[in-house]
Order: sequence, then structure tokens, then C-alpha cells
Amino acid sequence: MSNYKLWQKYGIEMEYMIVDRDTLDVLPRADVVLGKDKNGEQLSDVEHGAIGLSNELVSHVLEFKCAEPVDSLKNLGKTFHHEIMKANETLKSINAMLLPTAAHPFMDPAVMQLWPYDCLDIYQAYDRIFNCKGHGWANLQSTHINLSFNGDEEFGKLHAAIRALLPLIPAVAASSPFLDSKYCGFLDGRIETYRHNQEKIPSITGKVIPEAVFTYKDYEEQIFNRVKADIAPYDPEHLLNHFFLNSRGAIARFDRGAVEIRLVDIQECPDADIAIAEWEVAVLKGLAEGAFASEKEIRALDTDALAKILLATTKTAEDTVIADRNYLKTWNIDASEITAKELVQNITDKVKNSISQHSLELLQQMFKRGTLASALVKNIGANPSRENFVNEYRQLACCLTQNKLYSVKA
Repeated sequence: MSNYKLWQKYGIEMEYMIVDRDTLDVLPRADVVLGKDKNGEQLSDVEHGAIGLSNELVSHVLEFKCAEPVDSLKNLGKTFHHEIMKANETLKSINAMLLPTAAHPFMDPAVMQLWPYDCLDIYQAYDRIFNCKGHGWANLQSTHINLSFNGDEEFGKLHAAIRALLPLIPAVAASSPFLDSKYCGFLDGRIETYRHNQEKIPSITGKVIPEAVFTYKDYEEQIFNRVKADIAPYDPEHLLNHFFLNSRGAIARFDRGAVEIRLVDIQECPDADIAIAEWEVAVLKGLAEGAFASEKEIRALDTDALAKILLATTKTAEDTVIADRNYLKTWNIDASEITAKELVQNITDKVKNSISQHSLELLQQMFKRGTLASALVKNIGANPSRENFVNEYRQLACCLTQNKLYSVKA
């Protein structure tokens, strides 16, 4: 994405699990969709026009992404859906299908198989250092958005806005309430496990909310240099690149002129994911262009305070009560407390003209229904049977094939 200006280009990545159509057990068979080259060698990346498909780390996950940065997110859900349907058709040959949501509800992560082709030495290094047979590595699917920037001024504006936005993301996008066949205590179980999966080297994830750094030099000194120094004893062969190691909720990719937001749980269908991506961009633009607090106030937001709000929304999503007056002032809210749901609606009302009509309609339906995580818990309770899980998550797989929202039962 190098050399593109702020708001000029975007990139989307969506991850889905491959499961058995009948049992919903995970299947390590991304190889079936990615196929082989003319010499019979397994491919790890393919491009089908506007959409690329790839695998990273584990063999049961397939990633769909923009093959090239795009000018607009409008109608991009349809483009992704077309490729998802093609992949599902291919997977039928082994009685498999793609499963949405950010965490498989009853997967045992110990069954995880590393992708045994490209980059295996890197994946083995991660596994050796962190043990990837846990939910935080083997069972988390997200939708990443990459946003272009050019130079320190644009990076500073974008990074400040992203730090302010991150604590609200679970209130819109939580979709991972179940792990190990039961409610895990968090509506966004993926972010909770993500926080802990590299605790051996705390500087890699930090507090999930990135530090208040707004130039390349400060980022290098305060984040990258710490990460490089802390990983060195574990990585004598220098296999692990600091750009990839950095696991904050948003990571700066100075090598490609983009910031990647990683906190969004993948939803039940690509139209929902694109609606959330459009919402993110509209809110970030609003923050950067003065629709809310001043840039000075946004930059001054305390990392620990933001991390505390994020921890709360990770647990209770849209029902979280936010009582941090400094944070509420960022959004021009003059109240001692407000629910995350009310705050999100208030913010959306101010930026809705930057969101396409289709995505705005979907967002309003999602806000009315509640997060996908909340809807799932309402429909099947906190401790469902395996049969209930299979029936309900099969409904989610249908939502994926039909590109439609999941609904709460009457």
C-alpha cells in the first residue's frame, strides 16, 4: 500500500474455519481450496481477480483478502461472497464448508496442525516459543482492515484516531462467546485469549491498545526496538520479523504505508464485515477531521484508561457501561456514564453520511439485534449441548452462504 495518502486505499482480510458439514469438527484442509501449481506443488497463495486466498499458520483456516488495495469498501461484501461461495463449492468434495464467527465453540485447539508448506520454519518458531496449540493461536478468526497513510503527519492523525476507536470495537463486533463447549465469560472471547497468548514476551502485545506514539521514530524506539530486543534470546536464527511480531490491536506497517486494525471478530457474512469496516472508516475520519474532540485531546488519551475500557467491552460488549469522563468527552458526550450501545449509536448518527446506504441499514439492524455474540447467547444459552451448538452454528454457515444477518429467535 506504499505511498498512498490517508483515506486513499483500503485492504480487507477475512478468516474462516474449515469444518465438516455434518459434525462441524475442524478439518485441516485449506490445501483443497488453494490447490497446486503446474508442477504439482502445493500453493499457499492464489489470486482470483480482486480477491486473494491464502493460508497462514494453521491448516484449518482460509483467508480471503483484497488482492490489491481498493479505493472504496462499498459493495465489497458481494465480491468476497462470490469467492466464499466458490471455496465452499470446492470444499463439498470432502464434505466440508466454511464456518463464520471468531471462535469455534467446541474445538479442542490441541488438534491444530501447522500449515506444512510455505513459511513452515517461521510457524515452527512461533510454536516452539509460544505453543500454538491454544485458542489464542488455533481458534481465532478476525476481519482485518488496512488503512493507508503517507508520512508522519498522516500516521499521527490515523494512529491517534485508531487508539480512541479500539475500545468500542467489541461493542459492535463481538462474535466469540463460546470456547470449550461453554460460555467463556466474555462476549469477545477471541480478544480475551489474544491478550494472553504471548505473555511470555509482554512487549509483543503490550496492553493491546497501542502506546501513544505518533511518528515512525517514536514507534521504532518505544515499540519495535523493545520487541526486537525481547524476542532475540528466543529467535537466534532471526526468523521472526518485528512487523509481524507486533500484536497490538492495531499494528503499524511502515513497510507498506498502512495501519492494520486487528480487533474485529469476523461476523456471520461478508456484508456484515464490510458494514463494520465502513463504520470504522467513517468514525476514524470523523475523529481525524474534527467531528469530535480536538486532535490534541485525542492524542492525550491515556493508554491504561483505554485498555481498561477495552477489557470491559471485551467482557460485556454493547451492554458495557462506560463512565470514563475523559473518554466520553472525546466523543462530545456530556454525561457521567453511558452504555457502549448508546455511545456507538450516538457516534454513528454523526458519521452516517460517510457510510453507504446498504451498510448503514445493516448496521442499524445489527445495533438493534445486539452483537452476534449476544444474539448467540440469547438463542442457545450459556451451556448448550453439542447438538445445540451444531444446529445453531450450521445456521451461521447458512448465513454465510446467503450473505445475510443472523437473527434472535422470537
